[in-house]
Amino acid sequence: MKEEDHSGAIQSACSALDDDGKPKRTGTAWTASAHLITAVIGAGVLSLAWAMAQLGWIIGISTLLLFACVTLYTSNLLADCYRSPDPVTGKRNTTYMDAVKTNLGGNRYFLCGLFQYINLVGAAISFTITTSISAVAIQKIKCFYQKGIATQCRFSNNPYMIGFGVAQFFLSQIPNLHKLSWLSILASIMSFGYALIGIGLSLATIVQGKGKSTSLIGGSKMRSSANNIWNMLIALGNIALAGTYSQIAIEVQDSLRSSPPENKAMKTANKIGVLTMTIIFLACACSGYAAFGSETPGNILMSSGFKKPFWLIELANVFVIVHVAGAYQVAAQPIFRLVETMAYQRWPSSSFVINEYPMRIGKSKFNISLFRLVWRTIFVVIVTVLAMAMPFFNEMLALLGALGFWPSSIYFPVEMYIARKKIKIGTIRWFALHALSLFFLAVSMAIVCAAIHGLNQDIHKYTPFMYKA
Repeated sequence: MKEEDHSGAIQSACSALDDDGKPKRTGTAWTASAHLITAVIGAGVLSLAWAMAQLGWIIGISTLLLFACVTLYTSNLLADCYRSPDPVTGKRNTTYMDAVKTNLGGNRYFLCGLFQYINLVGAAISFTITTSISAVAIQKIKCFYQKGIATQCRFSNNPYMIGFGVAQFFLSQIPNLHKLSWLSILASIMSFGYALIGIGLSLATIVQGKGKSTSLIGGSKMRSSANNIWNMLIALGNIALAGTYSQIAIEVQDSLRSSPPENKAMKTANKIGVLTMTIIFLACACSGYAAFGSETPGNILMSSGFKKPFWLIELANVFVIVHVAGAYQVAAQPIFRLVETMAYQRWPSSSFVINEYPMRIGKSKFNISLFRLVWRTIFVVIVTVLAMAMPFFNEMLALLGALGFWPSSIYFPVEMYIARKKIKIGTIRWFALHALSLFFLAVSMAIVCAAIHGLNQDIHKYTPFMYKA
């Protein structure tokens, strides 16, 4: 009996481990799609009505559909890079950088890391800014309710950024992305909630006959042609950021269980995520633009957008805050994982880095790592301070979108696909793939220029850490 018990214990321990000896993954296509939806239906979705106002109906809708199709195509290319050399039975690449290193190697591995992690840090900053704007919007709604809509109500964003940073200090102690499924599912529900509220209020405005005039080609007659072009480029950046999730795609795929094959499950998650994203994006962009016309604000649910009914606007902004709290972790966990993996490899015998201490709060058990506690706290503090220093919404979204979209969503998936399939130079497919990459490189460079131009104008109008909305 003892031998049988011992054998059963060994089998049980082995069944709890994956093919690489790590804890068994339990994710499905549905949990992966929840992570993706959490990442994409966030800070950017509420700016899409403003983007549509800059681009007009024709270019705006075409751009949203184009970015969705390209994102789905290149994300599926990326899904096949999770295992190498075979996409089903090969060795796992557990991070985006691992996939690039295996398939491309050399300097492009470091270039990938630079783009990916700068963009993820930028996303965390963007989520902190978004939270403060929503919190200020709630305060303004209360002010409007008490003193009237015509009242000038202004509040500092800083206390809310600090409060959000404190909340992220605790959430950041969750060890890894595998333990975040519940938070991503909750955040996804919240994202649908505030997106549907924005769509509903927009449609109600249109039905009541209060919608503003719109244009097929976008822009405003009140601005110069040059300013209209700058805004159109910033709008493209907002759309690019709204639909970008490649930076976390491999990490999300690494949460999937091994059967069915991860690449097949991830492609299903990509379809669910991109289809959901596209429907929500088109609904938000089109209904918001039809409601506000050329006067569409940068975010339709903030204080410059809808103001009534008071309770519904407050609820929508609460949904935004809860959603962004989850999205922050989806963006930050790959950064945490990189730094901690490097630390484990560099100091394998350090008790400060390696040791974990069991803790209990009520019935919940968890482990605390001193290194994780210190390093993740430092990260949250730095992100919060940077957000307080530059709370510019649309221009920041455009810059992040341009910096992240081309490298992570186009260049590296295309180059890895060419390398894996050994596509010969000069063939039609080789030319087509490089034409796709070069086109979006040109678009991204133009967006970066426009975003820097807009940020430069904002900086000259505003003193750091003293912004009031």
